Amino acid sequence: MISRRRLLTLSAMLAATPVTACGTGSSSSSPSSSSPAPAHVVAPPPEGVLAANLNQNLDSLRFDELEYVRASWVRGFYSLRQGNDTSQLASLLTAANAGYGTVLNLKFDYPQGLPRAGSDTMTQLLRRLDDVLAATMGTMSIVVVGNEPFYECGKDDRTSAAINTFYEQIAQHVLDYRGRTCGTGCRTEIYLGALTDLNDPQGRTPQTERWMEFVRTTPALAGTDCHPHVPSLEDGQRYLDYVVPRLGTGQKFLATEFSLIKLYREHMKDRVPAAYAARRHLPAATPVWQVLRDFLRKPVPQAQWMDFLTSCPWFADTQTFLTDMVTRFRQSGRCAVAAYGITQDAAMSQDFGPDSSPWILNSVFCPHTVQPGPDGLPGQNTVWAQQFRSAQGQ
Repeated sequence: MISRRRLLTLSAMLAATPVTACGTGSSSSSPSSSSPAPAHVVAPPPEGVLAANLNQNLDSLRFDELEYVRASWVRGFYSLRQGNDTSQLASLLTAANAGYGTVLNLKFDYPQGLPRAGSDTMTQLLRRLDDVLAATMGTMSIVVVGNEPFYECGKDDRTSAAINTFYEQIAQHVLDYRGRTCGTGCRTEIYLGALTDLNDPQGRTPQTERWMEFVRTTPALAGTDCHPHVPSLEDGQRYLDYVVPRLGTGQKFLATEFSLIKLYREHMKDRVPAAYAARRHLPAATPVWQVLRDFLRKPVPQAQWMDFLTSCPWFADTQTFLTDMVTRFRQSGRCAVAAYGITQDAAMSQDFGPDSSPWILNSVFCPHTVQPGPDGLPGQNTVWAQQFRSAQGQ
């Protein structure tokens, strides 16, 4: 186990070290590219800001990508079951010390059952948690207790009080740690997150009600997180309709992931549009998933990528989603930070087939399906890139 003192030293070292996109992990989105050290930025306060989301691929952070889309906030998540490899936090620590706003979700992935209070598993978890907190508290802008709790535990836990008991205990531990080590002026806000499936009435359960009650009655928490992965804009609004009225005075919400992935998934077995098939000399019965698989095997020019996407009515008819959803977040008056996927990663790109979730369609940069641009940046989804830049208000 890494001691707190050693990890604090590591934090300081990492904060002074430039980050490259190569990283040390196999999931880096652009393994052959590098990113220059960040210039200092002045991040706006967390009031309806749009951040670049790295998910678990913290070592894929490229500051030239952030600069291109004018992002001054960045978000990722870290699994507490990954052992002691806290070096993955280097990129976020570097960004934080360069002035970027940073959001770190702490993932507790226990599909076989959440640890119970007093158990050896819980004792070990809390030790690992303290190591991470030692490296991040007072440096990160926001730490979120949880990633997608209702997906990252066993079925019995998510339908019982066990999920609430576990996350309430962890949240209080983090709040107590902040109080002991960082003081009342600590820059790191603590949120509890993230709720999922709130657009579905069956996703609104006694457990989610208790979740929001705990948030509302714990003033030290800044609010809760949610992940509106939805089939439509109106389904995204249903998240807000649930969360916002249940927040306490002064509390806000995060949306550290959001997308139309559930819409796109419905169309993977559709035939490609006839006009596109004719232009590209494809058999008329070619399914969408096969075209995407071919792009992953042999990336195409950016113009061809966008030609395909905008030819598909399910994409073309919803292509203002990023702007529209961010507008809804901001109009609520209670959004602190929303975060949108900045780049495709290797995991979402491997073994693509008819039943794959097409996360590759959500990303701003598309290194696995699109050839690099002449400026050295990865190819991009120009629809998302333009809307992301516009949402920065710069």
